[in-house]
Amino acid sequence: MTLLNSIHQDLHALRNKEKAKLLSGFFKTGSGQYGEGDIFLGLTMPQIRIIATKYFDKVSLSEAQELVKSEFHECRMCALVMLVYKYEKYTSERKTIFDFFLNNTKYINPSLTVN
Repeated sequence: MTLLNSIHQDLHALRNKEKAKLLSGFFKTGSGQYGEGDIFLGLTMPQIRIIATKYFDKVSLSEAQELVKSEFHECRMCALVMLVYKYEKYTSERKTIFDFFLNNTKYINPSLTVN
């Protein structure tokens, strides 16, 4: 099993349909709303942080890129949390990680990108 598959498996194992429905309402994912189209697994931030802590030392930027492109909010969030942890721990990689964030704003917060 690849690392990316392991991360996906850990995230999906904690899926909570009721929580996902609540999050969809909270983040305004309906038609015409600011979070339109965002899909939730229903994980909490503490759950995401546990998974991010487990994998951040091993995940590559290309693997993080795949997670950032995920249709699921929690997969994208997990990738970003892992990169924050990498940024804090590996000072020599900070510029690369910073550039990664800038180059992926369309996946991170599309409302911040300028057309």
